[in-house]
Amino acid sequence: MLPNRRKVRIAVVGLIFGYSFAEIYKDHPDVEYVGLCDVNEEVLKQRGDQLGIDRRHASVEEVLASDQYDAIHLLTPIPTHAQLSLDALNAGKHCACAVPMGTTLEELYAIVEASRRNERNYMMMETAVYTTYFLHLKQLIEQGKFGHIQFLRGVHYQDMEGWPSYWMGLPPMHYATHAVAPLLAIADTRAKKVHCLGSGFMREELKKPYGNPFPIECAIFQLDKADLAAEVSRSLFYMARKGAETFSVYGEKLSFEWLDEPVMYRRSENNAYSRGTDYIPYPIDPEPDFRHLLPLEIRRHADNGHHGSHPHLAHEFIRSILEERQASISAVVSANWTAAGICAHESAMHGGAEVEIPKFD
Repeated sequence: MLPNRRKVRIAVVGLIFGYSFAEIYKDHPDVEYVGLCDVNEEVLKQRGDQLGIDRRHASVEEVLASDQYDAIHLLTPIPTHAQLSLDALNAGKHCACAVPMGTTLEELYAIVEASRRNERNYMMMETAVYTTYFLHLKQLIEQGKFGHIQFLRGVHYQDMEGWPSYWMGLPPMHYATHAVAPLLAIADTRAKKVHCLGSGFMREELKKPYGNPFPIECAIFQLDKADLAAEVSRSLFYMARKGAETFSVYGEKLSFEWLDEPVMYRRSENNAYSRGTDYIPYPIDPEPDFRHLLPLEIRRHADNGHHGSHPHLAHEFIRSILEERQASISAVVSANWTAAGICAHESAMHGGAEVEIPKFD
């Protein structure tokens, strides 16, 4: 609950990736003001000047200790996510955080517990479940256009050579939520069990930081709906392919397949169970547009950031605080999505052995 006011005061921590979110919050009608934080004072000055924001902090500790803010949005390196999220929640602040929530099950349990104990919202800002494609698919599924969902597939290919050092050798499934989350959100369930195999060659120096020998990992998940399975492939090194961050949904009536360019298939209207199918190219004309779900003041941001997801994420986080409810990607949901990848890597390290995925609610 906000003290005697109906607008949120938020600080954005980490301004390389965080700049676009700071711009959205600045325009949001339910935000009173935005503060900026970055340890790089040159970046802090540059971004602050560009946005015309004077509240600036050179350390996250300063933000955490301040009573100027109700909420914090963390866009810092992966190894800092769990501890900074805990620090924010324990400081009595609502917390939004870039993916992943953490890289161990213990971290996930701790954040879920801290969110409950402090009665503060935690939201993992998973872009994949607020893209235009996802919102369109969700609408079609709710309208019954897909029929029974038969299978799901998620893909996230990257090459992290030359990125900051904490990426070097990172287990692929520790950063798998972009591929996992849309599948679990579409199915409205959690992953229950996983078998995962690692694949490929890694240089010795890349194996050392995390003890991970795999540049690529591929998992099969049994979902908590007994008749549904999902496949997820994740790569971080040594694969000669352009990047991809996509998902596919296969239904009995309609299927959506997103490899490089999204396409849709439907059964022949002449014989629903013949070998033939009608091919429907995507995007649909007119291309789906969900900016009407946003306040007028931030609709101009709907063409930016991970297929238009950024303003939807920011809006959901702010409204969840004001409406005194859990965010759509709550601490429990975030933990369920993140745990799937952590357990998949554990399976890969044991030759594909079945691993039970914990339930956090």
